[in-house]
Amino acid sequence: MSRPRAKLTGNFPGCPVESTLSFLDGKWKGVILYHLLTDGTLRFNELRRRIPSVTQRMLTKQLRELEEAELITRTIFPVVPPRVDYALTPLGQSLEPVVAALHAWGKRHVLCRNGEKTVVKPEPATQPAAA
Repeated sequence: MSRPRAKLTGNFPGCPVESTLSFLDGKWKGVILYHLLTDGTLRFNELRRRIPSVTQRMLTKQLRELEEAELITRTIFPVVPPRVDYALTPLGQSLEPVVAALHAWGKRHVLCRNGEKTVVKPEPATQPAAA
């Protein structure tokens, strides 16, 4: 996992959100978890194809941090060419509701078209008519 921020080490002052985000800290970790949740066990190159804008170096770094946090497992098969599979641990699978909530919010509030992202604001709540 990435080096914890100084304010997070040993003291979470009643903020489980901050501690949970420390596990997902990194641009690609949530996306990696999403693909492993939806597609199951994947090889390195399969992950790269699903996330085309990530570099090989960054994907490797993020996978190592997720493995160190015990959210994923890395299985190396002694074959030529080498084969490495990545899968979620039970702890990683327990993040499914979190990742699903992020996915649902993104589908509802972010529109991606022609390489541009646009935020879709929620409709304002209507006020009941005064009697």
